[in-house]
Amino acid sequence: MGEDAAAPAPLVAVVVRTKDRPLFLSRALGSISAQTFGDYEVVIVNDGGDPQAVEQVLAAQPATLRDRTSVIHNPSATGRWPAANAGVSASTAPLLTLHDDDDSWHPDFLTETVAYLQAHPDDHAALVRTEVVHERWEGDTAVRTGGYLLEEHNPEVLLSDLLDFNRFVPISFLYRRSLHDRLGLYDASLPAAADWAFNLQILQLGPVPYASDRVLAYWNQRLEERGVLGNSVFAAPRDHWIADGRHRDEALRAFVDQYGTGLPLYLSRVTEKRHRKIRGEISDAVQSIDRTVREGLDGVAEEQRISREQSDARIDALEATIGELRAHLDRTMDARIRGFVWRRKQWVRGLRRRGDGDR
Repeated sequence: MGEDAAAPAPLVAVVVRTKDRPLFLSRALGSISAQTFGDYEVVIVNDGGDPQAVEQVLAAQPATLRDRTSVIHNPSATGRWPAANAGVSASTAPLLTLHDDDDSWHPDFLTETVAYLQAHPDDHAALVRTEVVHERWEGDTAVRTGGYLLEEHNPEVLLSDLLDFNRFVPISFLYRRSLHDRLGLYDASLPAAADWAFNLQILQLGPVPYASDRVLAYWNQRLEERGVLGNSVFAAPRDHWIADGRHRDEALRAFVDQYGTGLPLYLSRVTEKRHRKIRGEISDAVQSIDRTVREGLDGVAEEQRISREQSDARIDALEATIGELRAHLDRTMDARIRGFVWRRKQWVRGLRRRGDGDR
């Protein structure tokens, strides 16, 4: 082969969207650089952020990463999904993944997902188990405050699962570029959740399996952070509500145009009855939690009159109640509600630790 021969195209394209979050971007590029699979290209889309900051972060990375990375600097912000589409269009590899700047991978993410798709040529995509990591930043350091396994009950993701809400996030997901040829790019008209809209189309082709039961992706969340450092699901919930409503309405209009309003009218009544029942169950569970919390606090405050065994039994009962509620919510509510329940459980565990420390 002559010296002028073109180098072979990489197998995987990693698209990284970022804007004015250099600390996050540095961690994300470190996550990519640490991959045990090396046949990839990286496209960073700086969506209206400071170009110099992005270039400085990239310059600090190993040469092996810099040499396979290209950067698109948008003069002004275009939005989450136009930025994603720019990265997809600028890349060439037959396999694609979106690595948001605030998320991260286990070093074996690409190795295991690529191996799965190579071994299963008829599958369109592969997922990995993903941990939701709650964190806060102290200076230049991310401090973990908790977390849980996303969709731990699901052996695979079905179309029926996604009708409620998105069951996986971009950091969890490697897919074939041919899906864009078949389905189009991400819906740039949606302010958020265009990955959910795209995933719904993918699931119409068949289930998406897990390539591995290992936790290989980390969806990092800062629950209280707003503004540029926040996760959009918490910092910009209105964008998600708007996107959800627009996409559902578009699909409903397409259905009604072909089949009329009969089935949607019937299902809307059935769904409202189901929601009313669920709201009642949640209200009862929350009241039960509050009662148990008050009883537990009374027990801790009156420790001289209550044995340790009784106090522990009360806290165990509270944890069991929260566990039952969370199990029920897994199939009915999105990550924000499950996060609320998780925080309640962590608070109860704090009661136990505080009680043990006082004894």
